[in-house]
Amino acid sequence: MVIFSAPSGSGKTTIVRHLLSVFSDQIEFSISATSRPKRGVEENGKDYHYLSTEEFKKNIEAGEFLEWEEVYPGTYYGTLKGEVQRIWDKGKAVIFDIDVEGGLNLKNQFKDHALAVFVMPPSIKILEERLHSRSTDSPESIARRVAKAEKELKTAELFDAFILNETLSVAFAKAEKVVGEFIKH
Repeated sequence: MVIFSAPSGSGKTTIVRHLLSVFSDQIEFSISATSRPKRGVEENGKDYHYLSTEEFKKNIEAGEFLEWEEVYPGTYYGTLKGEVQRIWDKGKAVIFDIDVEGGLNLKNQFKDHALAVFVMPPSIKILEERLHSRSTDSPESIARRVAKAEKELKTAELFDAFILNETLSVAFAKAEKVVGEFIKH
């Protein structure tokens, strides 16, 4: 299990997509479930498993999640057990692009069978600029994400590896090295 966590806008999704192309025969992406609405061109079953809040809560009650959390009031994210098992059944490692709390939760459950990587933005100011430039969030949502990021940055030392995403090619190279070493054994 390979876990990439970071504050929203740090570049973890870009790094994970790169790793999926490099290690396509060894890892597969775990698609998270969420109760939030789709953004832009996102697709159900590709970007997320989109569930209504009611469906999400029913899955919680049924014990269908490895981990889940209410990230923002009324907005749930989680990892379905069946999604992870589907990938393991193919003999592949699972790679996650997941928020910080969810990443730490998975690391605590799977211990040495999980590599937890924290992706750090160069600064909060650059993080905020990235969130504005992708034009997918309201100013209120960006303010919430920036406030959450400030708290999340304090958890970086709880992860196995740390990648500063200032120059994307450098971040890609470090991610390839760390993940390559982990999935070899």
